[in-house]
Amino acid sequence: MSVHALYVTAAYAITAVVLAGLIGWILFDQRGRKRDLAELEASGVRRRSDKAGKS
Repeated sequence: MSVHALYVTAAYAITAVVLAGLIGWILFDQRGRKRDLAELEASGVRRRSDKAGKS
């Protein structure tokens, strides 16, 4: 394997690891935000965009 091929392979591997980390972070954070939203809604706080809650 040439030095150039090794460099390209390493660059792709690093990019894949970084992208996987970012996707994991987004999914982990999404779960937290959904949990926070559920707690707020359980305590009676409603979203302004919630038209069903208004009578």
